[in-house]
Amino acid sequence: MNQVKIDFDRCKECGYCVNFCPKKILAIGSKINKRGYYPPVIDPIEECIACGTCAKVCPEAAIEVYKEI
Repeated sequence: MNQVKIDFDRCKECGYCVNFCPKKILAIGSKINKRGYYPPVIDPIEECIACGTCAKVCPEAAIEVYKEI
């Protein structure tokens, strides 16, 4: 299964990952991090194609994508 890891406390809620996700499965979350931002959540993760776009556009390098081979 494809996997996306978001560093919750590194996120600054810029929204780039949400805006650029081709499957539109990322959304701003409801939990606040220690910096006062709302990191994204992925739903449903099963629809993730592991394209890596979210990781590429994240200015904080808070996202890592692992694709099942």
